[in-house]
Amino acid sequence: MFVSIVFVAVYLGMAVGRVPGLRIDRTGIALVGAVLVVTARPALLDHATSAIDFPTLLLLGSLMLVSLQLEVSGFYTYVAHRLAGIEATPVRLLGLVVLAVGALSAVLTNDVVVFALTPTLVRGLKARGLDPKPFLLAAAAASNAGSAATLIGNPQNVLIGQVGHLSFSVYLLHAALPALLSLLVVWGGIAFAYRHAFALAQRAVDQPEAPEVEKTGVVKGVTAMGIVVGILLFGAGVHFVVAVAAMLLVSRYHPSRSLLARVDWPLLLLFVGLFVVTDAFVREGTAQAVLDRVGLAGGTSWGTLRVLGPLTLVGGNTIGNVPLVALLLPLWPQKSPAALTSLAVLATLAGNLLVTGSMANIIVVERAAQNGVGVSFREHARVGIPITLVSMALAAAALMATGDLSF
Repeated sequence: MFVSIVFVAVYLGMAVGRVPGLRIDRTGIALVGAVLVVTARPALLDHATSAIDFPTLLLLGSLMLVSLQLEVSGFYTYVAHRLAGIEATPVRLLGLVVLAVGALSAVLTNDVVVFALTPTLVRGLKARGLDPKPFLLAAAAASNAGSAATLIGNPQNVLIGQVGHLSFSVYLLHAALPALLSLLVVWGGIAFAYRHAFALAQRAVDQPEAPEVEKTGVVKGVTAMGIVVGILLFGAGVHFVVAVAAMLLVSRYHPSRSLLARVDWPLLLLFVGLFVVTDAFVREGTAQAVLDRVGLAGGTSWGTLRVLGPLTLVGGNTIGNVPLVALLLPLWPQKSPAALTSLAVLATLAGNLLVTGSMANIIVVERAAQNGVGVSFREHARVGIPITLVSMALAAAALMATGDLSF
C-alpha cells in the first residue's frame, strides 16, 4: 500500500509540477519518491538498479552532447538570424521557420533547438517590425511535430525506441508522413489565426549583425550528427553513439566541463526516479489489479485510437508526455512495434495542445519572456488546441493506413 501511495503522490506531482509551499520540481519529486520506496522496501533495491534503463539514459545524454556542440559553436543562433533576415512575406517566412525548426528537431534534441533559436529569432523579427508571437508559437509546435518523425527527436521517443527495441529506419518510414502532415497543419493553422496581423505593413529596419560562428565546432557537430544518424539507420549499438559523443569532449576551444554542465541532467534524473517508482508499483501488484478492473489487462486494446487518443491528450497535458511514457511502458502488456510507433507519434503531437504539454513549449514561452515577448497560456491554447486535434486526426489516419493503429 505504501508504494502505491508514493506512486500516486509522485504522478500528482508530475501533474502539478511542484509541491505547494516548497521549491521542489518534477525531478526532485521523482527522486524523493524513488528514495522513499527503496527505503521503505529495502528488498526493492536490487530491482531498482535493474529498473533503470541505462542504454536509454546513455543515448539521450549522448544526443544532448551532439546538439550542445552545435549550440556552443553558434550554429543555432546563426540559423535563427538567417531565418529572420530572409526577404519573404510573413506567411512564407512562417513556413520557413516551421520547416527549419521541424527538420532540426527531427535529428537533434528539440528542447535544445528551441532554447538556442528563440532569443535570436525574437530580435530578428522585431527588427523587421513583425510580431514574434506567431513565429514563436510555430517554432514550439514545429519542434514537437518534427521530433515525432524519428526515435531521437525527443526524450519520450528515445525511451520508446530503446525499451521497444524499435528499428530507427522502420520507425522513420512509418512516422515521417504523420510528422510532415502535422508540420503543414502547424503552418496553415497559425497562418490562418494570424492572417490579419500578417496583412499589416512591416517597417524596414536594419537587421542586427550576424552572430559569430565557430566553423570548426559546427563542422564537428554536423559530422557527429551525420555519423549518429548513420549508426542508427544501420542498426548499430548505442555504444557507438556514446563513443561519437565522447569524442566531442576532446576540443581545443570548449572545456569538457562547460559542455557537460549544459547537459540536461535534471531530465536524466527524472527518468531515473520514474523508472524506480514505476517498477516498484508494478511489482507491488496494484497496477495489475487496476488494469484487470478497467479491462486493459490483456493489452489487445492498448494500441487502438480509442485508448491512445484520449490517453495521450489527457496524460500528456497533465503529467507530461515523458512521465506518461515512463508510466505506460512497464504497464503495457504485449507491446508491439506498431503500437509503440503510434504511442510515440501521438504522445509527441499531443504536446502541442497546451503550454504545459511539452518542455519545448515551456522553453519557448520562458525564453520569449526573457526577451520582452509575452505569450500567454490562453494565446497558446487558441492555436494549440485546433492544431493538435487536426494534426492528431491526420496522423491517426496515416497510421491506420499503414496498419500501425486501429480504431
